Amino acid sequence: MTFKYSISTFARRTGASLLCLLLSSSIYAENPDSAPKASLEDLQSYLSRALAKNPQLEAFEQRYEAAMQRIPQAAALPDPMLQVTSFVESVQTRTGPQENVFMLSQKLPWFGKLGSRKEVASSEAEALWYAYQNQQLSLVREVSLAYYEYGYAQEAIRLTEENRNLLEKLEPIVEEKVKGGADLNALLRLKVEIGKVDDRLQTLKQKRVAQSAKLGELLALSDPSVLPWPKWDAPEPVALDGPLLARAIRANNPELQMLERKVASAEARREIARLESYPDITLDLNYIQIGSPEVNPGTPDAGRDAWGVTVAVNIPIWFDKYDAAKAEALATKRSFEYEYENRYNALRAELSASLSTLEDANRRLKLYGEELLSLAEQAVENSRTSYESGRTGILEVIDSERSQLDLQLLYWRAAADAWKQRILIQTLANQPVLGTFQVTQSYE
Repeated sequence: MTFKYSISTFARRTGASLLCLLLSSSIYAENPDSAPKASLEDLQSYLSRALAKNPQLEAFEQRYEAAMQRIPQAAALPDPMLQVTSFVESVQTRTGPQENVFMLSQKLPWFGKLGSRKEVASSEAEALWYAYQNQQLSLVREVSLAYYEYGYAQEAIRLTEENRNLLEKLEPIVEEKVKGGADLNALLRLKVEIGKVDDRLQTLKQKRVAQSAKLGELLALSDPSVLPWPKWDAPEPVALDGPLLARAIRANNPELQMLERKVASAEARREIARLESYPDITLDLNYIQIGSPEVNPGTPDAGRDAWGVTVAVNIPIWFDKYDAAKAEALATKRSFEYEYENRYNALRAELSASLSTLEDANRRLKLYGEELLSLAEQAVENSRTSYESGRTGILEVIDSERSQLDLQLLYWRAAADAWKQRILIQTLANQPVLGTFQVTQSYE
């Protein structure tokens, strides 16, 4: 198996890093710190900043890099050993006295052991690559969901301010009626309603500060000031194929791919456990220095240094240990297989829930946008006209204003929910969040 020592190369080989490729042309790609906070407007600028600077993502990348460095370590032979023996008192032999002995040893694991160890390290590195990509998707999902919640806060503040301004414009009309002899209670009720709306507005503004701080944390921004409002609008309805997306999740979701690599790693460990019952071979090269012969100088080869080769084989006899190692590896593999199926079932359930919520959000968008909001606007106009002409009371005007505000907020709540569910679905299937759905083929 070929496994390249580069994140970008590996991403191209597997076709996995859709998000990185999608955002590579961003204004932050080369120097994220060069862009002012005012440039954080659309979702792409938010995601580009987060993917470039989030420290948790950097931590996952470094874990992957560390795992890559374990591959050559796993594939290397054990270090050779050099042993030197110097005789304090020389041992006299037929050809002369032995003075020094040099022995060079190299242990050679049984055939397949090094390859299996390399396979384990490679599979674990690939699993960490998919964990890194899953962290990317998690970050994109978290930033995107916070982005649309921030956008909803924007619309809620805007609409609440408009409602308060409309009520304040109504106040002089009510005061004139009171001066003309109308009931003072109408003015009091109007002031109470204005106070309630103003209280809601202040709460929304404080909520904006908290949401901005959360986004600033995800984007690793050092500037504590409040982020500018994002640019967004209600989405167009989109019809999605649930079974096709479920197959895309099985094929593309990095969390599942990470578990697949853990299964492969456990299988390689099973092979290592099987090979442990085979002996390793140790080769020794011995060199003996012989001194000047004094006892038998006429002996053939007298004074000539000697050398030899030794082959040693360890004897694996502890079969219970090897059987336990194989059983352990098999149990580990099965645990990852069960974890894979459990996680796939959970992701498929998340997909079903998101599809149902998205369908409901699209329904609400149509209901409020095409039907109820226009009726509420007519009701507000009619109640104002009726009040000014004296045909109705102030309570009807307040109720109609309140009803219109509630429907407007429900419309933008549905818009934010629709975007959030689309983000959830696209990240589950590992689709680019800044484009349209790309699931157009079957995955077997």
